[in-house]
Amino acid sequence: YEIYQCDWSSDVCSSDLEVAFHFNVAQLLPYVCRLLRKAHGSRSKVTVVAPETQLQELDAQLWTFDKESFVAHCLWDADPHVLAVSPIVLAPASALEVSPHREVLVHWGCPEPPAGFESYQRLIELVGTDEADKTVARRRWKHYSDRGYPMTRYDVAAVKL
Repeated sequence: YEIYQCDWSSDVCSSDLEVAFHFNVAQLLPYVCRLLRKAHGSRSKVTVVAPETQLQELDAQLWTFDKESFVAHCLWDADPHVLAVSPIVLAPASALEVSPHREVLVHWGCPEPPAGFESYQRLIELVGTDEADKTVARRRWKHYSDRGYPMTRYDVAAVKL
């Protein structure tokens, strides 16, 4: 992993972390499945952080959404060996530290930035079309921006994944 350094007095971190906001996502669950299929195909190691109910739905959907491919994954409460060999780990914010991966963090449906996001190489924030979702996403954008992280915007409504 890249070592990041934080100037705790100024609350600004310097690292190789890249933050990308995927916004205007009309159907979040199918989008997350396609995003994870793409990440799995590129052999990326991914942690998805979301509320537990969404993780359960995502887990079920990843088994069935594409009849021609399988997206290997596990839930945060899996056996430690399974966690170690699974390229994608689904975890609630309260259990984020159980994931062995620090490459890509997908943040979906939680209002606050996930604790420990700084330890990842890439953070992907998913934002739906709902105004409430956009409002909390703007606060997260400000949080990352104020700390000097490079930010990228992807208008999903304009491009297909």
